[in-house]
This record gives sequence, C-alpha cells and structure tokens, in this order.
Amino acid sequence: MKIEANSPDEYIAQLSEERQQAVSKLREIFRKNLSEGFQETISYGMIGYVVPHSVYPAGYHCDTKLPLPFINIASQKNFIALYHMGIYANKNLLDWFVAEYPKHCKTKPDMGKSCIRFKKVDQIPYNLLTELATKMTVSDWIDLYEQQIKR
Repeated sequence: MKIEANSPDEYIAQLSEERQQAVSKLREIFRKNLSEGFQETISYGMIGYVVPHSVYPAGYHCDTKLPLPFINIASQKNFIALYHMGIYANKNLLDWFVAEYPKHCKTKPDMGKSCIRFKKVDQIPYNLLTELATKMTVSDWIDLYEQQIKR
C-alpha cells in the first residue's frame, strides 16, 4: 500500500481515523524522544527519521543522494509497520527489544529483519517504543552503520 505524500502531515491525513491516531502517536514518540540530529521527512514513501546530509554527507550507500535512513513508520494494508535499522544492525538492541516485548504485550512480536508489524492498533506497545527511541544517538547509529552495514 503506497501513499503519495510530500509531508508527514499529508501522509497521516490519507489514513483511516483509527490509523491516523496510531501513526500520529508513533510520530509524536519519535519526534519527542529521538536524539538531536535525526530529521523527520518522507522517506521511501513513509514517514521517516533520517540522518541528513548536513550531519552525514556520505548519505545512504545504496543511493548516496538519499540521507541515511534510521526509522520509518508505514501504514500497510494489514498492519502498521515500524522499520528500525538499529534493531537490524545491533543484536544487543534486538535482544533487548524481544526480551522487553512480553512485558508490554500479550502476543509475540511480529518481526522481520528491521520491521516490527502491528496488526492491531490497540496492541501497539507505545511505552516500549518510547524507550526504544532513546536507545541510540545519531553518532551511535552512524558508527554502527559504518561498522555493520556500509562496509
């Protein structure tokens, strides 16, 4: 499900009311809790939090014209997805998240490599995601990216 939008507000405006509330809440969590230096944008057709070229001029190795991606929020057909590149690149962060998840939800996490899928908006663990947002600074992410992904 691709949403054409030029801003996070435009993106959210195109969602159902239930999805608008959930995605808005996720957006607010990341806007308030990510360390300074991440920039909110539309990235890959989703709401994204990136390291801008002004901070990391090299950009994303797959396409250096793009800023370095970190987190994306997307409303997909059957779920809301949170793409977190830190979880993908840092096993300790992934292990922490998986261990903490049952303290916030009755179900197991539905995850891919960097993707966390939330099929029921009333079961999104906002408190856990708030804590996750504080776990990595811009410099932590750049260092991890250069060590684990860029090579």
